[in-house]
Formats: sequence, C-alpha cells, structure tokens
Amino acid sequence: MNPGAISSESLDDSLTLHENFERIAARFPESVAVTDGRTRLTYAELDARAERLARALRAAGAGRDRRVGLCVERGTDLVVGLLGILKAGAGYVPVDPAYPADRRDFVLAACDAGVVVASGATAGLVTGQRVVLVDGLPDGDGGDAAIPAGHQAADPSSLAYTIFTSGSTGEPKGVMIEHRNAVRLFTATAPVFGFDENDVWTAFHSAAFDFSVWEIWGALLHGGRLVVVDHDTARDPGAFHALLRRERVTVLNQTPSAFRNLVNADIDAHAADPATAALSLRYVVFGGERLDYRALTPWTDRHGFDAPALINMYGITETTVHVTWKRIAAADLAGEGPSPIGEPIADLRVDILDEQGRSLPLGEEGVIHVAGAGVARGYLNHPELTAQRFVERTDAEGTTLRWYDSGDRGVQIAPGQFAYTGRADRQLKVRGYRVEPGEIEAVLSRHPAVRDVVVIAADFGEGDPRLVAYPVTTAAPDQLVAELKDAVAAALPAYMAPSAYLPLDELPVTVNGKLDEGVLRKRLELKLAEASKGEAEGASVEDTLRAIWSEVLGTDGIKDTDEFFDLGGTSFSLIHMLSVVNDRFGLSLNVGTLAEGANIAALAAAVKNQLAATSR
Repeated sequence: MNPGAISSESLDDSLTLHENFERIAARFPESVAVTDGRTRLTYAELDARAERLARALRAAGAGRDRRVGLCVERGTDLVVGLLGILKAGAGYVPVDPAYPADRRDFVLAACDAGVVVASGATAGLVTGQRVVLVDGLPDGDGGDAAIPAGHQAADPSSLAYTIFTSGSTGEPKGVMIEHRNAVRLFTATAPVFGFDENDVWTAFHSAAFDFSVWEIWGALLHGGRLVVVDHDTARDPGAFHALLRRERVTVLNQTPSAFRNLVNADIDAHAADPATAALSLRYVVFGGERLDYRALTPWTDRHGFDAPALINMYGITETTVHVTWKRIAAADLAGEGPSPIGEPIADLRVDILDEQGRSLPLGEEGVIHVAGAGVARGYLNHPELTAQRFVERTDAEGTTLRWYDSGDRGVQIAPGQFAYTGRADRQLKVRGYRVEPGEIEAVLSRHPAVRDVVVIAADFGEGDPRLVAYPVTTAAPDQLVAELKDAVAAALPAYMAPSAYLPLDELPVTVNGKLDEGVLRKRLELKLAEASKGEAEGASVEDTLRAIWSEVLGTDGIKDTDEFFDLGGTSFSLIHMLSVVNDRFGLSLNVGTLAEGANIAALAAAVKNQLAATSR
C-alpha cells in the first residue's frame, strides 16, 4: 500500500479539520466533493456554501468550543451543515432526524446548543432552539461580512464534534472530540492506506454514529468524492450494490452485519449479469462490531484478498473512531476464538490490564486501555465519569500518558498484535451501535406494571443479533408489550428498540444467584420454535406471511397493517424474511417491493401479483 501525495503533502496536524479542507478545496476547486443522487457540489461550491452558513452561525453566537446542533437528513446539505458549523468555530452535535422527539430534545438540551442547523424538512423537529436553515441562506458570497466582536475562532485543541453514545445510567452521554484528535486519524493512517483524490467514498452511516467521521473526512481531506447514501438505499443491499457499481466507489466502510447483506447482493448481481456486476473497490474497512472472519469466505472466494483489500479496524468513539488495524489474509478465515484486531495506529498505544490495573503478558485476557493522540477530551457534563474512564498512568519506562479504559476485553496474541474477546461490562454492540442495556431497562422500568426487567442480545440466526426484553410483570402480556413498544419508540432511537418482549413472572438465576441468561435464551428459542409451527397447509397468503413474520420476529398477534420495523425488525432481518418468503413461494421479491409499506397487506399483494405474473 503506497502512501498518497495528498496524505503526505496537504494534511497538517497543526490545522483544524476545516482549515485542512480549505487547502484541499483550493487545490481541487472544480472536482466534485459530494453527491447525493440529486445534487452535486464541487469543492469550491461546498466551501462557498459552508462559508455562507458559517457567517450566519457566527452572527447567531457560534464560536470556539460552542456546540451547535445538526439535524439534517442525509444529503449534501448535511455535509454543508457540519462544515459550516466548524468554519464558524463551533463543534457540531449530530442529531439524527429519525430519533424520537425525547431523544432529540435530550441531546440538544444536554449540549446546551442554543443554535441548531436544520433544513426546511427538519426544522419542525427542533423545539426550544434557534434554527438556522442550511437550505435557506441567500445566494452569493455575501461579501466580506465582519466577524462579530468577541468571536473566537477554532484551533486544533477546540471542540470539533460531540457524539452521544448509549449510557449505563439510563441517559446517553456526549463524547467530546477535538480537531487535533480527528485530523491525526488520517495523518497517522496515511502509511496504511494512501488515500488520494481519485478515491470515491460512501457516506453510509448516520452522522450520529462516529463511523461517519471516517467516511466524511476521509473523502474531503484527500480531495476525493463523497457519495451520500440515502436511507432507503442503505437498507436495500441490492440497491446499494448497484450504487457502488454506478458511482465506482473505491473505499467502502461497513459494519460486519451490514456487509453480510452486501455479500448476498454481490452474489445475486454476479448471477444476474457477471458483465455488469464488477466493483471498483480498493478497500473494504470493517468497524463498529466484532468481525467473524469465517463469514467473509463467500466474498473472498469471489474477490480474493487484494482487490479490494479487506481491513479490520477496532475502535471506540472515545478514541476517535479507530484504534487498531489489520489487513485480512487467507489464514485469518480459518481461525477460531478471539477476533484479531491487529496493531495500534501509529500514534496510539494499547495495553491489556487486569482488575488491579497491572499490564498483562502475552496470552492473558484483560481490559483494553488506549493512550495517544486520539483520546477524547472527555464526557460532556460528566466530570466524575471522565475522571473514572480517562486516567493518567506512568508506565515501566517512566512515561506518563492519559489512558482510556474501553470496557472491552482483549488479549495480546503476539508482540504488538491484539484480539478482541468481548465486553467487560453489560454494554452490547448491535449492528455497529454501542448499546447500554441499562438505558433501555430504565425506559421500560417506568411502566407501573413492570416490577423488574432485563435486556440482552440474542442471535436470531444467520448472525442477526437483536435485543430482547424480559419484563417481570403480572399484567396482560399483549397490552403490556404494546405499551412498552410505544414507550421505547417515544424515548429511544430505533436501533435500541428490542425486537422481542417476553414477559416473565420472575427473573431466572443460577445457583450462584446470578442472572441465568441461558434460561432467557432458551425461552426465546421456544418462542421462535412455536412461531415456526404456525403455518398450516392451505393457509391464505396473509396467514402464511404472518407465520413467517412471527418466526423471524419472535412475536405473534401481527395485524395486516403492522409495520415490520415497528415490530422490532431490522434491515438484516428484513432481508432474511424476504429470503424465507421467496423460498416458500418460489418468487424473487426484494426490498423495493415494500416501497409503499413493509406490512403484511403490502407484501401479500406483492406476492399475489408476482404469483399471477409467473403463472401466465
């Protein structure tokens, strides 16, 4: 892998993100910077639009270490918004428009934003804050507007963004990242990747997920082109694969769960027309959750390991997206046990500690701690938690560094080479998102009929991890579950919604008095097995589909108008469900079939239409 000219000549650790961007924009003014399927902005156009927004934000009081909310749908306006916030000297706080109102309001209140960048389509979602419309600014450069008196520009130690992650106390916590943390991510990884102006990146992930930082700035700091993937395409592996081909994407970043869907779409594309199925990928970068290397076999059998190169990167929001990297080779696919995560990025150090805070030797499992230039400022408004998790420590050589306690367990498998084994606490990783079960349990516990509750992650098959809630109650199950779903939908993002609710009389415990998760998972297995028996011979299309949905979702009592995602479905389980339906009826339905609604009624109509077409 050869370092690119952009990495070595243009990126400067002593500058902010937007100052580095401005240097790239001056170098490639007419190159396309960002597209979203509707709009294309060159570097010069993006720079000019962001500067107009910055002037409006400075006039509204934005400046150094101030936080400005960003509530904009995926598209070029989102990129204009975050760049404009940085140019104004402030740090951006991404708030996904898909969040429930309670979650949006909490994040904006916690970060004391005062000002929120929104679009005409999302402004109505923001309450109690001053709104600046990213798509409502006057045309033209606006002249040399005077900088407001007292305004403070950003420097490398200033806040760049605050991303909120799930919190064990029942509330999300904001992680504060500075410009220097983010810029050095790309200078430190330049020798590994050699990104340049010829690369095309996808912005696949929500701006509220820190993987987006790598995607967005990876393109914009190297003169590349960023392709923003809309929500519907991101949920449809076939459509996403077509986008990768059409846009000639070279750098793809995926959670392992999302990539499994894409592998199947790649197989389908080659089966349909090998001549048009070719991809232009140079890299596939994995992150966000544990990678099962064996699951890559269907991809590597077709593409090998060099075109594209497959890179596994372990990382944490608190250490600026990525900590380690590993280029995947054929030998890795045969391995079992801990998931190898490779070596630390050049300017980071990793240590494995025991419960007493002592470094462990090779082969002994402990908690992963990280030190170096990527370690965050800390948690917003949580000085005690910051002091607990970010600790200065002097090593055997007498060097004092600030270390972050990740809460992840790992092991050093060879000198300088590490593997991930799991979480030290109850935190879960579900489809790339960090989820604290305690935050979900806190919402469910507010219901007066819930005496106790536990939330765990369970595998619904085919590597599909989902959340399952076990409320302890004597209430009628159907009514209670409906009310709990409503409570979760009103308070938490969709990725934190349990896929199944299994009420209990009491929580099972082991002989040692600990929660017996084995019994909980067995109860789920029985529930799924019961659902799989629900399809009877001669049943209507609707009833057959209902039985399939019950088996896939682990729930019953499904009405024709109930939406799949409202019932706890995920993008992964949607693909799996359609695969089962296609096998059962001998059809070729895809996600696009459900464009008008993912419910039994719409799917039954699609099944009947395709059955009628195939019988002619």
